[in-house]
This record gives sequence, structure tokens and C-alpha cells, in this order.
Amino acid sequence: MHKYVIMGVQGCGKGTQASRLAQDFDFVHISVGDIFRWNIRQHTKLAAKINEIVSSGRLVPDEIVQEIVGGRLDQHDWNYGFILDGFPRNPSQAQFLLDRYEIDSVIHIDVPDEIVLRRVLARRHCSQCKQDYNLVFSPPKVADTCDLCQGTLVARADDTEAAVRNRLQDYHTQTEPVLDVFREKGLVVTVDGANSVDEVQTAIRAQLGLANSQTAY
Repeated sequence: MHKYVIMGVQGCGKGTQASRLAQDFDFVHISVGDIFRWNIRQHTKLAAKINEIVSSGRLVPDEIVQEIVGGRLDQHDWNYGFILDGFPRNPSQAQFLLDRYEIDSVIHIDVPDEIVLRRVLARRHCSQCKQDYNLVFSPPKVADTCDLCQGTLVARADDTEAAVRNRLQDYHTQTEPVLDVFREKGLVVTVDGANSVDEVQTAIRAQLGLANSQTAY
């Protein structure tokens, strides 16, 4: 069983890389951001609070995040392992995770801020089926139109330049120290996220010692 955390500033490609690993090795990709957005769409008790926080570009408080992450991991539906994406974001959350699970490796995708800004501002999703696009890496066949359902493509409410710069600042001041917590335990592997998606995936698998097939559990 493999238990991984994937880290890097928003827009570094964590979700794409985690999804590829999950697909090829039957890992469960646990995206905290996706869980937050599901709460918002379902109008749960946490929805209004999360929406206000995320829309302003701020990070969700520890107690909310830990409740959600702990509950998700406690489902134990990850037979071959999991990749946790979007958590932890500060040393307190890191300790919460380490106290509960023996993490095998922390994948750190390193990308300069200005590249991240360009990538995030190019993100779009379908207003109907929620399919994700990126105008740089995975543009639609027809401008502003979903390939699957022909819905209109829109940017996320929190993907404004001001909100992205706020998240970058939060990451550098609050999240980067988390890497030091994991480095002290020898868990961090770093790859250059400015490279192509395929190159980054190849580098991650090499660092983790994963073969390039589904048979390598």
C-alpha cells in the first residue's frame, strides 16, 4: 500500500499528476479542493462558510479542513493507497496527518510564481458538466465551448489575479514550512514542475520507484 501527499502551489499541476498516478496504479486521489467544491454545490452546512473563504482567496481554517480530511481518510476505500492533494497546508495540519498515518513520500512540484499565475488564469470549466480545461495545456476544440456537452466555459470565481496572488503569498508564508516538517523525516521528493506534463510524471515515478505500468503495486 502506498500513502502519498502531493504538494506545490495552486496551478503547479498537482491534480493532473495525481490523477495520472491514481489511474495507472489504482490509488485513490483525494482532492481537498474537490471536496470543498462538492460541499458548495450540495449546499451543506459548511458550504456558505467555505464559499466565502475560497472566493476571497483565503485558506480554510484548520478545524474545518482536518474534519473533512480525517473523515475522508477514515472511509478506508484505498486498497492500493491514496494520494492526498491540497492537504496539509501548515505545520499543524502536517502533524495532524503524521499522527494518524505513516506517509511514504511527499511529492513536491516546484514551479515559479509567474508561471503559476499564467497557468491558473488560463483555467476554465464547463458551466454545465464541470469538465475542466486549460487554455494553455488542454484548450477546447471550439473557443469557450465544452467539447463534451457544448456548455459555456467559465473561469472559477476564485481564479482572479488578486485571489491567485493572495494564495501564492499564503503558500509561501504558511505552506512551505510544511515541507521542512516532512524533510526532517526524509519524506520529500522534488520535481521541476515547469517541464511538460509527461516529463513531470516521468520524474515523479522515477523518484518514487514506481514502474510505468499498473502491475507495479
